[in-house]
Amino acid sequence: MELCSVASIMSLGSLAIQRTHLCSLVFRVLPKLLGFTPSSLKKLCKDVDPPPTETIVGTLRELPQDVLMDIFATLEIPDLIRVGAVCPSWHSAYTSLQSLGLYKLSQTPCLLYASESAGDSSAYLYSLSENRSYKLTLPDPPIRTRCLIGSSHGWLITVDERSEMHLVNPITCEQIALPSVTTIEQVKPIFDEYGDLHKYELSWHTGTRAAYNSPSIFDLDKLRDELHYKAFVFHDTSTGSYMVVLIHNPMLQLSFARVGDDKWTWLPPHDAYQDCTYKDGLLYAVTGFGELHAFDFSSGPVVTVEMILQMRNMYGCGYMYIVQAPWDDLLLIWRICADHDLEPEPGTSVFWNTTEYKIYEFDLTGSKLKEIDCLHDHVLFLGHNQSLCFSAEEYPSLKGNHVYFTDDNELWTLRWKNDHRDMGILNLDDNSKEEVVSPQLFSNFPAPIWVTPDLRKMDVASRVD
Repeated sequence: MELCSVASIMSLGSLAIQRTHLCSLVFRVLPKLLGFTPSSLKKLCKDVDPPPTETIVGTLRELPQDVLMDIFATLEIPDLIRVGAVCPSWHSAYTSLQSLGLYKLSQTPCLLYASESAGDSSAYLYSLSENRSYKLTLPDPPIRTRCLIGSSHGWLITVDERSEMHLVNPITCEQIALPSVTTIEQVKPIFDEYGDLHKYELSWHTGTRAAYNSPSIFDLDKLRDELHYKAFVFHDTSTGSYMVVLIHNPMLQLSFARVGDDKWTWLPPHDAYQDCTYKDGLLYAVTGFGELHAFDFSSGPVVTVEMILQMRNMYGCGYMYIVQAPWDDLLLIWRICADHDLEPEPGTSVFWNTTEYKIYEFDLTGSKLKEIDCLHDHVLFLGHNQSLCFSAEEYPSLKGNHVYFTDDNELWTLRWKNDHRDMGILNLDDNSKEEVVSPQLFSNFPAPIWVTPDLRKMDVASRVD
């Protein structure tokens, strides 16, 4: 499968300029692969003028394929796509690298956002490592008609105008249909006189109590405004496949489906969930009440659940996240917001305003919880994406002790889609904020979301073009 983004990325700038840029990248990597130290390279290159671009490209075309593959494996995806389109030799190395599964470079997260100027089927991918945006054309239905409710492992989880969910890889354009929304415990289809799906019925029962309201009836495109909140893609180590975990209403409950399943499986009895992560066969989910639950998927078809922590919500308004730290502990994070109106008028410019984050470290082995006031050289990515923590030393374009965040307020996701988005980069030293990209560049719907580009394909039977 050819990449949907090749034409867009290669169209930026003239071919000569791109070749110069790409060759510069390659020659920064090549000395390291050949074992040159900085001093020996300086001695070797002393008094030697840099060769013309045409000579550089000609020389690199003659490099063995395995050397080219080693070089290309060190490039982030935008540059990898560009080098793969320079000439047949480079394209062959690029496709071999991808098809053999040898490209495993950890990518810097990018901000994916829609824009009226891009058209209904296109979106922009803003690269933090390059401080530039790339235009991507995505498969139908048009991306500007979908809700974006999650991002994990390079996949977007989207909800279309019939309230059905798809996984979409914005780099490869691979798209996978998830089980029908009508297989969720609380949802039933309503058919018209001709047997066509006409509306949905949503029941308000949870795992701990009967329905607190009569069932509600929704048009096909309106159910998503009430039902869907946040979703995640996890690699399920117990089966070797992937599973999608969905936080949904009523009362922010959990359901899951392994990719290729024909229905969603409900995970009662708890509710009020706000974030999830998956580790060693256990799904960890945190609630807005400060509870941490562990769902065990490793013991067969029956999933068990245990509450392993309960902490008091000391901060009032805010959302909670759970993040796997690189040092193997879990981070529990409160997103704290300024006071606001509980019933704002539509079109209000500022309603949800993040002011700070409170971070706690949870040691699973010792069940110890402690507050930490500094991440030092680590950074957080929070929002509708799977919550992430990285070392800034490994990602030079990122700022240590900062939080990169997007808006995942439930009200904004489900109702006031076109209002202000609370997003940016927050410095944990002094709680100062800066913008990622200018608000004038992106549309508020679908909401901008962090995505970590990934070229790997998902090996499943259920696919759609």
